[in-house]
Amino acid sequence: MKNIVILISGSGSNMAAIAQTAHKEAWQEKFGLRIAAVISNRADAQGLPLAKSLGLATDLLPHRDFASREAFDAALMARIDLHAPQLVVLAGFMRILTSGFVSRYAGRLLNIHPSLLPAFPGLHPHQRALDAGCTVAGATVHQVTVELDHGPILAQAVVPVLAHDTADTLAARVLTQEHLIYPQAIAKLLQK
Repeated sequence: MKNIVILISGSGSNMAAIAQTAHKEAWQEKFGLRIAAVISNRADAQGLPLAKSLGLATDLLPHRDFASREAFDAALMARIDLHAPQLVVLAGFMRILTSGFVSRYAGRLLNIHPSLLPAFPGLHPHQRALDAGCTVAGATVHQVTVELDHGPILAQAVVPVLAHDTADTLAARVLTQEHLIYPQAIAKLLQK
């Protein structure tokens, strides 16, 4: 069995899309893939009860309980490693990870970013796309490297930028595409 560990900080909508696709497409039976755990760094993450409602094991490791980023990442790695993951999936996990963390899971650490990378890495990509006068925006699934939002691209989805768009309306349209391409990219990667 190939285990997937998903890390979240918020609503868990991408986590839910991955879990629902895994169930609908019978990943466990077809590919030997299963979501072993969903771990959050925030007690108030709405994705934790959502994960439980989907029958997934959950864990909480508040980053504020640690004196340094390195101490938190070390504790998080210990929790993740309990599940011997084939893949660690960042699904709205709002933490900059240390180079030690990224190195430990090199080649099996994925993220989704709400822009067409390499355009607009980092924060506020929707507003930055609007400010730049872009006619399209989108989302990118990529492998995580030590350089923020710059790893090898696994999948992208494009949406048009509409004349009346705000950062919020654009974000909502991009999110619907994230929910489609993230599960597809994971399944494709782990079927190799």
